[in-house]
Amino acid sequence: MNEHTRFMEMAYQEALRARDEGEVPVGAVIVRDRQVIGRGYNRIEALSDATAHAEIIAISAASSTAASWRLEGCSLYVTLEPCLMCLGAIMQARLEAVIFGATDPRYGAVVSHIYRNEIEEAYHRFPSVTPDVLADDCSRLLKHFFSDLRKKN
Repeated sequence: MNEHTRFMEMAYQEALRARDEGEVPVGAVIVRDRQVIGRGYNRIEALSDATAHAEIIAISAASSTAASWRLEGCSLYVTLEPCLMCLGAIMQARLEAVIFGATDPRYGAVVSHIYRNEIEEAYHRFPSVTPDVLADDCSRLLKHFFSDLRKKN
């Protein structure tokens, strides 16, 4: 098993926690030197907070662990392509890499909607991007969640 798969499986486990709590199943982990220093999963409903995305929670946890808001040298693994808000947090935290599972054609801000040119112009950098790691599993989890939700309603 390669490193990307290993850490994406950890993010996937976080997504399962979100699902089990009735949240949209998105999970994230932040890695530095092959060690997880932050974890998160969607908590929007539980916290009544539109900013409680998995990525934001993982960044906050990693910043606490690192005792710094600067997460240089860190990689974010997330089961769904980050939205524009989360991409802003990724840039502010100075994450080095974003590795994600499923693309998000509607809200994705990393490959689905390209903001890279503007962001690189403003920040003079952009994290490396690796899409589609365990994409089928991540996508299937989201599809089943929304299908089950529609059946309930």
